[in-house]
Amino acid sequence: MTATALPKVPRPEALRLGVNVDHVATVRNARGGLWPDPVRAAHLAVEAGADGITAHLREDRRHIRDADIRRIRAEVKAPLNFEMAVTDEMLAIALDVKPHAVCLVPEKREERTTEGGLDVRAGEANLRMAIPRLKGSGIRVSLFVEPDRAVLEACAALGADIVELHTGTWCEAVASEETGHAAAEFERLKLGASIAAGLGLEVHAGHGLDFETSEILAVVPEFAEFNTGHFLIGEAIFVGLAESIRTVKAAMAAGRSRAG
Repeated sequence: MTATALPKVPRPEALRLGVNVDHVATVRNARGGLWPDPVRAAHLAVEAGADGITAHLREDRRHIRDADIRRIRAEVKAPLNFEMAVTDEMLAIALDVKPHAVCLVPEKREERTTEGGLDVRAGEANLRMAIPRLKGSGIRVSLFVEPDRAVLEACAALGADIVELHTGTWCEAVASEETGHAAAEFERLKLGASIAAGLGLEVHAGHGLDFETSEILAVVPEFAEFNTGHFLIGEAIFVGLAESIRTVKAAMAAGRSRAG
């Protein structure tokens, strides 16, 4: 079956929230030791209404560590979305831990955070090797990509279950009050979500989302899940993690209520 012949994914009624706990680990690692514990943060996030936990085990272990991933998988009663680069090491860890899903992301040692979407076409050989192995172990596979038609068609052809659309460029434009740029990027995300759903892919979004942008983007009916972390963890310094999560969930629900 070709990618264009895949059945369209039904529009999700509810919009899920995945909370990324990486930056709790960043604070822990800044001083060393055991605190604050990202696994405790994961438990609190679920208690506050998070639908899943996201954690990115980077090759340099700058925040989340191997033990964190294993503890989240074993102790937290919510799906684990394991973000990882497409490397032999990370593939072996994922196949051993067996998270609910993996999100394959680009990774550079020199970046502060993920910069842009995965280059699916350049990495096609590795993806063709990794995706069937992950899916064969019962792990759902997501690709973190830009909302471009050719990229999305390549994701579908590779057998991905999900695409997570990179929202960072749009969020930065909104924060900088670049109205024209923000409007263009929003339309790009909206069209990308429609294309992806039409290709049979579940559609997620992530990177840079805050209360405002989460509510705005929730209006796009094809999105099934938002993944966010840095903003929520930062806001938690002032209001607590549970309140931060409850506020973003309310914003997402308000936006989804206006979905067309």
